[in-house]
Amino acid sequence: MESNRQRKVAQIIQEDFAELFRKQAADSKQNILVSVSDVKVTADLGIAKIYLSIFPQEFRSHIMKEIEENKPQYRNFIGQKMAKQVRIIPQLSFYLDTSLDDVEKLEKELRGEGDNPVL
Repeated sequence: MESNRQRKVAQIIQEDFAELFRKQAADSKQNILVSVSDVKVTADLGIAKIYLSIFPQEFRSHIMKEIEENKPQYRNFIGQKMAKQVRIIPQLSFYLDTSLDDVEKLEKELRGEGDNPVL
């Protein structure tokens, strides 16, 4: 169970990264959407797991690779935003969130549009 402090830190990280990725997408002039779907912070606030949804799908591996390469800059960014609120800036781990794809696939199957035949 998450503490209030964990939820608060996770919310700050989620909002700050959502704004950062929105600005980066606007500056890149490409039609790419990177959204922060969830953030989980460990009890000691030392690690933040950040779950990202990236659309369109064909850019996912490239964007995730780019994010992993720039992880120190992202930690510095979040450190500047959270400097007055926490003692230790958490290590960042980025994960691809495919839950929306799973929901879409399931809905297609239920409509009979997938590989599953309608009985």
